[in-house]
Formats: sequence, C-alpha cells, structure tokens
Amino acid sequence: MPADSPKRFNIWTPLTFSVILILGILIGFQLNKYLFNKRSIINDADRNDRLEEIIDVINAKYVDSVSTDSLYEDAISGILKHLDPHTVYIPARELASVTESLEGNFQGIGIEFHILNDTLMVTSVLKNGPSSDAGVLPGDKIIKVGDSVVAGIGINGDDIITKLRGLEGSIVNLKLYRPSNNEFIDLKVKRGTIPIFSLDAAYMLDASTGYIRINRFSATTYREFMKALNVLKKSGMKKMILDLRDNPGGYLDASTAIADELISGEKLLVYTQGRASEKEQYLSGQKGKFEQGELVVLVDEGSASASEVLSGAVQDWDRGVIMGRRTYGKGLVQQQFDMGDGSALRLTVARYYTPSGRSIQRSYSKGKEAYENDFENRFTNGSLTSDDTLTSSDTMRYFTKALHRIVYGGGGIKPDIVVPYESKRYAGELYDLLSSEILPNTIYDYFSRHAAEFAYYKTFAQFDKSFKINDALLKALKNNLSVKYSTQSNKVWNDAAAMATLQNDIKATIARMLFRTNGYYQEINKDDNMVQRALRILNSNEYSAIVGRNGL
Repeated sequence: MPADSPKRFNIWTPLTFSVILILGILIGFQLNKYLFNKRSIINDADRNDRLEEIIDVINAKYVDSVSTDSLYEDAISGILKHLDPHTVYIPARELASVTESLEGNFQGIGIEFHILNDTLMVTSVLKNGPSSDAGVLPGDKIIKVGDSVVAGIGINGDDIITKLRGLEGSIVNLKLYRPSNNEFIDLKVKRGTIPIFSLDAAYMLDASTGYIRINRFSATTYREFMKALNVLKKSGMKKMILDLRDNPGGYLDASTAIADELISGEKLLVYTQGRASEKEQYLSGQKGKFEQGELVVLVDEGSASASEVLSGAVQDWDRGVIMGRRTYGKGLVQQQFDMGDGSALRLTVARYYTPSGRSIQRSYSKGKEAYENDFENRFTNGSLTSDDTLTSSDTMRYFTKALHRIVYGGGGIKPDIVVPYESKRYAGELYDLLSSEILPNTIYDYFSRHAAEFAYYKTFAQFDKSFKINDALLKALKNNLSVKYSTQSNKVWNDAAAMATLQNDIKATIARMLFRTNGYYQEINKDDNMVQRALRILNSNEYSAIVGRNGL
C-alpha cells in the first residue's frame, strides 16, 4: 500500500491547485469591491512620498536653511484650513501642556506667581501643597531656583515654569526674599502632584442659595462638583446658581454626569451624530442630588461646547432658567488621533444636538476669520450690549420637552433671560484703570510689603468683615495710575459708583492671594450684576413664570 501513496498525490494535486486558484480569484474580486471607494494604500504612500520628496529637495537645495518641523506643520495647516475651525493639529512639544488642564494635575511646587518689576512674586500658595509645607508664603519673592538666579534677568513665565516643575518627589532649592520681614530665606521644596481645579468657587450666597462656578470640564470636574454640592446641601442650599461663564468646555462625560445630578428620570441629555459616526445618545438615569430646587445657569459668549451641552439640557427639559448672553456656538465633537512622533490630530467627527434637536454649532460658512471675529461683530452690532440681535428669521424654532416653550437653534444657546454686557458701567475711564497692569502690580507690591499683617486673616469671613482698604493703598494706586492715566484717575476718584467698583476689584484681588479663587469670587460677585439679578429672580415670580417653582 505504501507504493500507492505517490499515485494518490499525483491524482489530487491538480484539483487542489485549481481550488486554490478559484478561491484566490474570488477573494481578490471581493477585496477589490470592498476597496473600490477607499483610498489605495499605495496611493497614500505616493501622496506622502510627494510631501517627503518636496521637503527633501528643499532641505538639499534651498538657498537658506529651513526648519523641517515648520515645513511639516505649515503643510498640515494648509490641509486643515479646508476643514472646520475646531479641527486642530497639536505638535508634540505642545501636547502635554494642552492636555494637562483637562487631566486635572501636573507635577510642580503648588504656587501661583506674578512677575513684578522683573522679579517673581508668589501670589498664592496651594493649601497643604509642597510649597505650603515648606514654608513659602504669598508675597515672597523668588530670587534663585537651584543655582539659577531668576530675579532681574528678564525671565518670562514659560522659563520659570520649566525650572519649577519636575518629577514628583524631586527636590528644588529656592532662595526667597520676604519683604514684610526684610529677610532672605533658603527653602527645600519637594515637588508633588498639583491639582488643577476646575471649580473656581463654591459657597453660600445667602441662607438658602448656593453658588458654584466651573471654569472647564476636566477629568476631575464631576468629583469636584459632587464634593461641593454635598457641602452646600449640608449648609442649607435649596436653590443653586451654576456659573458657566467663560467656560470653554472639555470632556462631554463630565458635563452629562453633572446634568444627570440636576435632571430627574431617564431623559435624553444630548446626542452626537456625524457622517462616519453613528448616533450616540447620552441619557440621565441615576437619582441625582439636586433634581429639585430652583436653578439658574449663567452663560455668556465665552461658554462653549460642554458648557452648552449642560445649559442646553437644562433649558430643553425646563429644569431651570438660563441667564446671560448667547453662548459661543461650538457644537462639534473632536476625536484625538495620536501621531507616531508624539503629536496629535483633533479631528471633528460629529455634532452635538440638544434634547429638542437643536444643533449647538453656529455657522462657519463665511470662513474661519469671520467665525473667530464673532465676539467683535456682536459687540459692534449691539448683540452683547443690548437685546440679542439674533432674530427668529436667523434661526429655526424648537420646543422644550416639558412646557413646550419656544427655543431657537442657529448656533449657541440663547438664554431665557438676556443680560447685556454692561458697556456703560465699564466705559472709558474705569475700564482703562481696571484693565491696566498698573492696578494689580500696585496691589501685589503693597501686599508683599505688608504680608505679615495680611497673615492675620485666617478665613474669608474674617477678612470680609474686618479688612478695609486704607488711604495708603489708595494713595499709592492713584499716584501710580496717574503717571499714565491722570484724567481717568481723577474722574474715577470723584465718581462714587466707579470708585465702589474699583475698590471691590482691589479687595477681590487681595482675597484671591489669601483664599485663592474661592475668596476672589466671594468678593467680586458682590458687584456682579448677573449674579445679583439671578438672586432676585430665584426669589421672585419671574422664575415661576418661566419654568415653574422647582423646574420639571
């Protein structure tokens, strides 16, 4: 029988090869159909080779030396300019700094600083952080970092950040000058993980009204929000003002998680959809911690993306009153694609839609420049300083889910109550002083020389009750401001209302140095027209007329 084996092989071999050939043809035919509408891998390589070839020729033959990285980045910019305004390329050297604010931490020493007269002044110290533990105080001036002198050499912010940051657990030696004691101090600071807080403030405005301000939606925002919410509820909060002004957005999941704490039942919060992205819905479902109780959400032209998702969900479900000015209108969803060299492409893959079906994104059909100049255009045409000029002819009408109120699409979230930008209040002379670097520089210098006196204030309540802006500080301010703003200073100093606003800004700046952003907003909000109006609405029939007593 073994002699028969070669015969059987000879008989089946042609048939085997025939089957393999037929299968190959069929697979090839199907693969060709599958790839018919897709870019050929070979074509991709060819196109990439063209770019490489051009850059190689330039490097080899061009009359002057050029940066290859710059050539690549310019080429990428040329490609992306044909897309939407929010698709961006992030070079590898910038990716870490762009990403860290959303991740919620970095490695450093836990201070805020201001460059005053070419010297680094510590303006705030993180409580229980590395610098606080080592003995650094607000008002200290940093003279040396390690062996490097950093005072009087024209150092900039980026340079000092590079010197102060480093691996967690590493040691940095600091030489400080403390003006209030007229002494030099040498300290060793052990670097640690420094949180980047996304909540600027959380406190009680009155016995029943809490205030929370969120500056962006990061990986830690929901956790920060819940901690603040629990504290405020224990303090008696029955009504809430949620401040999303100038919040550019961030992580969608953080925004929808907070919306779920405010909106009851299983409800649609937002959905996304794109040409190559299937419709994805985000729903509420868990029992939220603040589903009942009056709610006002503050927004403005700086509120974008995830901020608009949250405010849009609140408005569409008639859960609360939206107050302020029409939001930015950024309703495009980006997905990050990491490149092999450490850079990244954030590509728009879908659009956001509110529960009523509104697209948040405003038009960019007139080009990126017109799109980016929207704020200036709205200021010029009066949309910011009076009632919004966006009319029903510019938009589509939609209806809220619970009360069937009319809301408008066309880009951004239009508030239920429009509060114009107070151009008259900050016009001319007062605006010049508030926006001048002379004002904070004078305050910082005064604080630095009197830091020991300010150390007396251990709580904001104590500071708020006891601290009075003295004549010496006001005299120093007027003298310094008058060098450049003599006319403006004289007018403001003789205008009681303008002077009250200026002094509120001074006190808020000092409160920030002592109690960080929570102290700043507790002080500045006393003179914030939108916050004060929100308080009045929460305690009036105007709230009920819009959404009912508790929202729905």
